Amino acid sequence: MPVIRSLFSWKRLLASAHDTLMAGLALLVALVARYGVEELPQTEVIATWVFGFMAIAAIVFRAFGLGRGMWRFASITDLRAIVLAATVTVVAFMALLFLVNRLEGFPRTSPVIAWFVMIVLVGAPRLVYRALKDGGLAHVRPRDLHPDGCENVLIVGSASEADRVIRTYGLEGSRRYRVRGIIDYTSQKRGRNVRGVPIVGDVSELEDIVARLARAGVTIDAAIFAAPTADRERMQNLLASAARLGLPLRRVAPKPLTDDDPDLAALTLEDLLGRPPVRLDLENIRAMIAGRHVLVTGAGGSIGSELVLQIARLAPARLVLVDSSEYALYRIDRALAEEAPDLPRRAVIGDVRERSRIERLLAAERPALVFHAAALKHVPLVEANPCEGAMTNVIGTRNVADAAVATGVDAVVLISTDKAIRPTSVMGATKRAAEAYCQALDVSGVRTRFVTVRFGNVLGSTGSVVPLFRRQIETGGPVTVTDPEMRRYFMTVGEAVELVLQAAAGGVSSPHQRGRISVLDMGEPVRIVDLARTMIALSGKRPEIDIPIVYTGLRPGEKLFEELFEKDETTVPSGADGVFVATARLMDLATITALLERLEQAARDGRDDAVRGELQLVAPRAVPEAERPSANVVSLRGGARRELGGS
Repeated sequence: MPVIRSLFSWKRLLASAHDTLMAGLALLVALVARYGVEELPQTEVIATWVFGFMAIAAIVFRAFGLGRGMWRFASITDLRAIVLAATVTVVAFMALLFLVNRLEGFPRTSPVIAWFVMIVLVGAPRLVYRALKDGGLAHVRPRDLHPDGCENVLIVGSASEADRVIRTYGLEGSRRYRVRGIIDYTSQKRGRNVRGVPIVGDVSELEDIVARLARAGVTIDAAIFAAPTADRERMQNLLASAARLGLPLRRVAPKPLTDDDPDLAALTLEDLLGRPPVRLDLENIRAMIAGRHVLVTGAGGSIGSELVLQIARLAPARLVLVDSSEYALYRIDRALAEEAPDLPRRAVIGDVRERSRIERLLAAERPALVFHAAALKHVPLVEANPCEGAMTNVIGTRNVADAAVATGVDAVVLISTDKAIRPTSVMGATKRAAEAYCQALDVSGVRTRFVTVRFGNVLGSTGSVVPLFRRQIETGGPVTVTDPEMRRYFMTVGEAVELVLQAAAGGVSSPHQRGRISVLDMGEPVRIVDLARTMIALSGKRPEIDIPIVYTGLRPGEKLFEELFEKDETTVPSGADGVFVATARLMDLATITALLERLEQAARDGRDDAVRGELQLVAPRAVPEAERPSANVVSLRGGARRELGGS
């Protein structure tokens, strides 16, 4: 440690000595410029002026901290300090000389010349040193002219976005990447430069740009997205062009601490479909979780496992994981052991359909919060197995809810779906029935709060089209899409869980919102065929050329378009970013309880038609063919959309 301190002391001393000598040299240059070499005053006078000026400069420079700055990171801030220090030095010297001899024999123009020269002599070495360290002198240093393994890249984005990426990640001086051009969204800025990099065209010209550079002897190795969330249609065209060229598309990943260059990661579907991040009320979310016992059902599923990991980061007192799948439970338990090894936890193999098992578990664990994510959610499979869907999604939810009330749980958060809106499937109807029961309990006067959170599809989750498309692409296709007009809301699993926690925290802290349903802002719906084309292009293949797309028709229970609200539901701001509250219609607790008892009996008896009949009483089933997207779109705060489809 003393050796390191000594090293830094010597560096500061050398930097201070350099600045002081440059100050003296600046005054000497000013005097020579004013008098000429032959007409200079006596050596003793010149020495007195120069050494006096250096002494004042040394004191002033130390006061302004010039010797403490690291030349490697010299910036405008350092230049500002140099200008101020030079000004104070000149003014102080002139004041002192006036007091001593009324400036006798000292030329009046020399201070101005000395001030300017001193700024150059003190500041220029810093900038040159930084440029040398950053690789900004590549055309001066022969070893940097053709660095081994350097990739030629294009940046896709606006001038300001490209400037941010080049500056933030040091691409000007990178020895791994050479930026050969910027592709803007429009052609208006063609021919202009950003940090010395030319804007070579717009996104529609990617193939021509790459060909033109190839003729000039420059092979482009990759294109970097400065902002992957740009206009979706424009990105689709760019992806198609990149696929035809076999050009990898990348994004800038955070710079590693141990490396001087950024990492360029492959562009992902999440990058292209993602939206600007939502401002999370972390204080409210942490207050809901920290120091409390939390239980998660369906903990091994796609949503449940992400819930578990995010909850673990919020310092709960204990975390109980429940799942009927041994393997899924094992995986999330191992992941949690690595993520939060000191967190007290318990992994429980259990089925929410077994009422006594759930009652004993909650009585033993006494959680303060229950996140109920256990569900069957694959639409065609549940359509073919309505009894199983009813037992898990409806009766399982009732079992968890009743046990929570009996054991004094503070709040239950039900994970629901947009398919519960005017359902055309058994799965959607079961989720609406689960919502209705939790709503009825919430307004019945029980101590336990019930917060229902409704959202759309999650990228890559179990039953999602994304894993299916990925497998089909890997095997050479075809990619199967049910209908060219089918649209879905999509959200990454991380986004979904963050907003679930946000909605839960807001709901738990808002007792006046009992019986209402929290709806996540899912952004704009995506056409499934566009999703398929995007995934094909990201794999480096050409949609409908290398990989065909086949339309198979709607499956039983499927809609063309999903909604987040009923036509007669009103929405109000929840007070949390990215979340709305819907005033869904309520059912009387006694009515829904009796209906669920009949539903359970029918499901246990295996009477599929009876199950469908009981579900119709809770959620009258719409006709799939009528579920067409309407042009009547009403904007909501935060960019959410409410689609008012015709029935």
